[in-house]
Amino acid sequence: MASIRYMFQEMNQQYLEHQPASYYMAVKRVMDVTLSFAFIALVMSWLMPILAILIKLTSKGPVFFVQKRTGYMGVEFNCFKFRTMYVNDEADVKQVSINDKRITSIGRFLRVTHLDETPQFFNVLLGDMSIVGPRPHMLYHTRYYSECIPYYNLRLEVLPGMTGMAQIKDYIGEISVERELRKRIQWDIYYMKNRSVWLDINILISTMGCVFVKAYEMITGKKSK
Repeated sequence: MASIRYMFQEMNQQYLEHQPASYYMAVKRVMDVTLSFAFIALVMSWLMPILAILIKLTSKGPVFFVQKRTGYMGVEFNCFKFRTMYVNDEADVKQVSINDKRITSIGRFLRVTHLDETPQFFNVLLGDMSIVGPRPHMLYHTRYYSECIPYYNLRLEVLPGMTGMAQIKDYIGEISVERELRKRIQWDIYYMKNRSVWLDINILISTMGCVFVKAYEMITGKKSK
């Protein structure tokens, strides 16, 4: 535990000394708006009606799931997703597990392919999120983790993202042990220390590759080599 705490202290100091290039934030925002608008116009314009019909046919409830998440500097915002679970009272406090019985039939496919998160491109356009950055957590988890994970709140000093370093390192989904969460925070801080236009592009490309692989494995039932 002492070695982990020292690691976070060292990363914290390195982060405080790092400043991204002066043009980074402007270029990042242009990329966010351009890519989000293009995806919404070219893909979601026809995909959203199809997914909406499938969601309504397979379970009762709204098409979209809107949840309060913790954003930049701790400000709350409404995070948009396609609904993947049956309507339940634990959605805002209980993590989704691999074999969670709350997940609908179409919801399982949406979660594996991450299509459930595509409405967050609207969050990006609104400025609540970026395409690349630390994933936003539920309010309940933010309050809990900030009390037990050193330097957890550092991740709130940048816009949350649809994907990030932790995700491409396969730290994604249910958090079963505290050490796994610490590794996610470690990668979040690594991103903040090294963020650049090229790192954002690399994370985006890696994410698309992971999504295609997972979709292929689910559709074919075969594990990719």
